[in-house]
Amino acid sequence: MEHESFEDSIVASLMNDNFINIKVDREERPDIDNIYMTVCQMMTGSGGWPLTIVMTPDKKPFFAGTYFPKESRFKRIGMLDLVPRLGKMWREERDKLLASADQVVNHLQTSFSPTGTEELTEETLQSAFAQFLQRFDDEYGGFEGRMKFPTAHNLTFLLRYHKRTSDPTALMMVEKTLRAMRNGGIYDHVGFGFHRYATDREWLLPHFEKMLYDQAMNAMAYLETYQVTGKEFYGTTAREIFTYVLRDMTSAEGGFYSAEDADSEGEEGKFYVWTLDEITNLLGPEDGQLFAKVYNFSPDGNYREEATGHAIGTNIPHLVRPVEEIAVSKGMTIEEFTAKLNELREKLFSARKKRIHPLKDDKILTDWNGLMIAALAKGAQVLNDADYAETARRAADFVIENLQERDGRLLKRYREGEASLPAHLEDYAFFAWGLIELYEATFDVKYLSEAMRLTDLMSDLFWDEDGGGFYFTADGGEEHIVRTKDLVDGAVPSGNSVAAMVLLRLGRISGNTQYEQMASTIGKVFSERVAQAPTGYTQLLSAVDFGLGPSYEIVIVGDRNSEDTQAMLQRLQESFIPNKVVLLKPLDSQAKEIIKIAPFTETQMAIEGKATAYVCQNYACEAPTTDLTKMVSALQ
Repeated sequence: MEHESFEDSIVASLMNDNFINIKVDREERPDIDNIYMTVCQMMTGSGGWPLTIVMTPDKKPFFAGTYFPKESRFKRIGMLDLVPRLGKMWREERDKLLASADQVVNHLQTSFSPTGTEELTEETLQSAFAQFLQRFDDEYGGFEGRMKFPTAHNLTFLLRYHKRTSDPTALMMVEKTLRAMRNGGIYDHVGFGFHRYATDREWLLPHFEKMLYDQAMNAMAYLETYQVTGKEFYGTTAREIFTYVLRDMTSAEGGFYSAEDADSEGEEGKFYVWTLDEITNLLGPEDGQLFAKVYNFSPDGNYREEATGHAIGTNIPHLVRPVEEIAVSKGMTIEEFTAKLNELREKLFSARKKRIHPLKDDKILTDWNGLMIAALAKGAQVLNDADYAETARRAADFVIENLQERDGRLLKRYREGEASLPAHLEDYAFFAWGLIELYEATFDVKYLSEAMRLTDLMSDLFWDEDGGGFYFTADGGEEHIVRTKDLVDGAVPSGNSVAAMVLLRLGRISGNTQYEQMASTIGKVFSERVAQAPTGYTQLLSAVDFGLGPSYEIVIVGDRNSEDTQAMLQRLQESFIPNKVVLLKPLDSQAKEIIKIAPFTETQMAIEGKATAYVCQNYACEAPTTDLTKMVSALQ
C-alpha cells in the first residue's frame, strides 16, 4: 500500500479530500494497534498488517480492513473505488455510521473486560499439551496452519511440560520443530539469524524480514533445549543467533535495533538468494557443487513465487539431510565437514556484504531490548560465556540511562539521540525479565534492585485495582476509546503473561507473597479465556507451571570468585531447572544489599568459609550443604 497507493498522487489526493490521514508505527504505538486490530478481527473475522481503519473524529471505528489494492480486482475493492464510497457514506449516511461505531465500542469494552474467577490448574497444562499434540505436524515439525511461525514460547512451555511429566512426546515436538527451523530456509545459513516466518509447511520459503524479538525468543528456546538434551546442535544455533545480533543489530551505544526489512532493490529476499552460477563463480566448480548439493540448490531455483508457485531461478539455502549424515557420506568427521562448510559460508558472506542491504529499522525499543537482554543473559549462564553477559549489561545500562524519565518511568523508543513516547506494560514487564536474568548471570545486585523498582512502578501504573490484571496503558496516559487488557501470547508474549512470571520470581527472591498473589490473580482474571484456547496463552502457562511447583529458591553463600562458588553456580546454570530463582550472598559488605532485598537470607551463613547452598522449596529450606552432589540431589 505504501508504494502502490500512498505514494500515488491520484490516490493520495482522494484520501486527502476525504480523510485526515494518520499513519501509525505499530511498534512505537502498540496501544493503538492493540485496540484497532481487535476491531478489525471483530468486524471482518480476520486481521493482519497493513491495518486500515476509518474512524470518527472521537476515535470510534466504523470501517476496518487490511490490504486494499489501488484498483479493484478479483472481487477486492481498490482504493480508487473505496475512498469515494466511504466519503459519500460519511456525508449521506453519517447517523448510520455513528450508530455502528457506538456498537463496535460497546463490543470492545466487553472484549477487554475479562471476569474469570477460577484458578488455573495442572489440568489446564494438560489441555494445552493435548491441543498441541493434535495440531503437531509429524512430518515437518511445527504446528498446522497456512504459515509456520517460530512462536518460541510454545516450545519453552512444552519443555516445561516435559520436565513436569517426563512425557517424551513433548520433547520430541520441540526437537523436531527446532531442527526443522534451523535447517529450513527460514534460517539464514550464510549470515545467521531467523527470518520472520515460513509461508509453507516445509519451513523453506520465508518472509525474509528479521525481527529482534524473534532472535531473542528463539535463542532462549534453543538454549533451554540444549540444557535438556546436552546436544551441541542447539547450543551452536543459539551462538549463531547471538553472532548475528551482535554483528548487525547492536548500536554503538549498546542498545539493540528493531528489525531488518525483507526486501532490497524493490524485491523481497533479493539480498538472501543465490543462483547456481553465482555460487560456482564465487567458490569454484568443486566447492560450488559441494555447497549447492548440501544446501539443496537446483538449476531452476528452489525459490518459488508464493502467488504462482513458479521457480524464479534463485535458491534459498536449506538443509534436507542432517550435516552429520552428509559428513559420513563424504568420509569426513563432523568437525572436518563443519569447518569446510564454514569456510565456504564465510566466502559467500563476504560476497553478500557487497550487495545492497535491506533497510535496517534502527529504532531501539525498550520491550524488545528487554527480551534480547534476557536471551543474552541466559546465554551467558547456559554457555558459560562472559561476553554475552557483558553485552547484556551494556544494553541494560543503555536503557536505564537513556530510556527513563527523571521520575523513573520508562520511555518507549530511542532513535538518533532522542528518547520519547510513553512506555506500555510490555516495556516494564520485558525489561524487568531481562534484568532478573542479568542478575542471575552477573549477580550484580543493582540489576535486581532495578527489576524490583520497575515491577513496583508497573504495579502502581498499570494494575487494575477493581478487576485485577494489568492494563496495556498506564494510569493518566492518553485516553483511548477503551482501556485494554491483553493476555494472548502472539508473535511475542503478552505483557500480562511476562508480568506474571516476573512477579512469581521476585516473590520467591524477596519473600514478598504479595507479588505471588498478583500473579495468581492474573491467571484467575483470564481463566475463562485460557480454558477455551490454552495454546494461545503458553507464556502464562509457563508461569502457572512455576506457581504450581515444585519450584525452588536457591541461595549460594560464598565468595563470588572462588572455585567452589563458581562450581555451584555453573551447575545450577547449565541444568534445566526452569522453576527456580538463584541468589548469591557474598561474604563481603555487599551481603547487606541482598539481605535488604531478601530478608530471609540474613541468617544464612557460609559453613567454615566454604561455598554453601541453601535449597528452599515454597519458602521451606533444606539443611545447608557445602557438597555439590547434595545440592543437586535436593533439586531432584
